[in-house]
Amino acid sequence: MEVELTVDSNDIEINHFVQKILGAMASSSVETLHGVNADWKDLTIKLKK
Repeated sequence: MEVELTVDSNDIEINHFVQKILGAMASSSVETLHGVNADWKDLTIKLKK
């Protein structure tokens, strides 16, 4: 799984461990939602504060 992190239009370099943690958190959370297939190809989460 490939994970990219961008904050305020700046690409943030993250190591393999952090990619693995963020990817697992996002995918496991989203896959429990109705209408989301387990074989999804691309997932985008956008946060604003």
